[in-house]
Amino acid sequence: MSLRLRLTLMLGSAFVLLWALAATWMLYDLRGQMMRSLDERLAASARMVAGLLLQLPQPLASDGTRAAISAEQLGIPNGLACQVSSLRGEVLARSHASPDQQLDADGLGFHEQLIDGVPWRSFTLVQGELRITTADRLDERNTLKRSVLLAAAVPVVVALLGSLALLWLGVGRGLAPLQRIREALTRRSADSLEPLQVGDLPGELKPLVETQNQLFQRIAQALARERRFTGDAAHELRSPLTAIKTHLQVARMTQGAAIDQALANAEAGADRLQRTLEQLLLLARVEGSLDFDDGQQCSAVQAARAAIADANQGQAFRIDLEIAADIDDAPLDMPPALAVAALRNLLDNALRHGAEQGRVRLAIRQQAGRVCFSVHDQGPGIPAQHLAQMSQRFWRSSGSNGSGLGLSIVQAIAQRCGCELRFNNGVEGLEVNLWVPLQQAT
Repeated sequence: MSLRLRLTLMLGSAFVLLWALAATWMLYDLRGQMMRSLDERLAASARMVAGLLLQLPQPLASDGTRAAISAEQLGIPNGLACQVSSLRGEVLARSHASPDQQLDADGLGFHEQLIDGVPWRSFTLVQGELRITTADRLDERNTLKRSVLLAAAVPVVVALLGSLALLWLGVGRGLAPLQRIREALTRRSADSLEPLQVGDLPGELKPLVETQNQLFQRIAQALARERRFTGDAAHELRSPLTAIKTHLQVARMTQGAAIDQALANAEAGADRLQRTLEQLLLLARVEGSLDFDDGQQCSAVQAARAAIADANQGQAFRIDLEIAADIDDAPLDMPPALAVAALRNLLDNALRHGAEQGRVRLAIRQQAGRVCFSVHDQGPGIPAQHLAQMSQRFWRSSGSNGSGLGLSIVQAIAQRCGCELRFNNGVEGLEVNLWVPLQQAT
């Protein structure tokens, strides 16, 4: 069932119910008002006849009784029956519309009586020694009532049908923006991820289009990451694989110590390939939507000690840890796995590119709700014009044998967790500062 038909049925049913209740109330009230008006007409006619009788001369018959009064003297409106009788029951006058059988005038006020199988409604009034009874037929009343109710019901039915037609058109016009969105999506190619542009949208649909455009943007970013990972893997894994293959071919063609050297070189290439793969996978996970939050927390000191223990190449002994006196045990506002991975990559980079067998210093200080991890090496530093390129993928300084992904991973972790990464050429060599926010106490 279409949304237009569903809305029309729901709102139309409510309209029909409300119109039916209103029409029933109105017609019932109209019927009551009409019946009261007809009753008042009977009573007013009886009082009018009573007034006329007071003004007419009162002729007496030879026996001393009242003489009959002609119907023309009564002045009764057409369609009403009128009967004038004495208190003893003698009929003195009757209108032409009166039934052949005498009207029952014993009771005062309104009554309903059956005369010759026809129901009548009568009103009796006593004026002096006379009883004035007016009456009309109930079947004529019912005919009049049906005519009036039909005349009142026709406009209600026409208005209801018109309302339903306008409702159908209004709902269709109200849903026109959805139709434009559907047409815009239909016209797009299957691989198009451009933002959806649909003008003149109501306020209720703008968040829908904005959310859809955000989804397109996330899909485009995910595809871009996938293409970048594929390209990076193809670019970086080709050289180690070629080197390993070459060393194995050399080992097959040589003998003696040359075989051992070729196999050692192949093993070194395999190690480099493994490190590159691990770095690529970690970078893809950090830049993707994978969740690293395992419910664990760690302080700055705990993260630093774990990173030192994981330092590559078994050279953790070359790392000096300096902890400021004001460091507390407040947990870092980031997953421990990412904090340790970022610090480990900074330490590996310092160990690899610093002075040979030189010391690496990891200093921790706290300031304004953040912790700063400062990594200093004793190397020659980096030219100032190259500092901005250090966190780019696969950027390497001259003579480097790394994968060029370590600092890129740190930069990706910093962007994901709201950290800040800075590079400076210090007196001791390159200085890298990673500012990490602390969790706020609740």
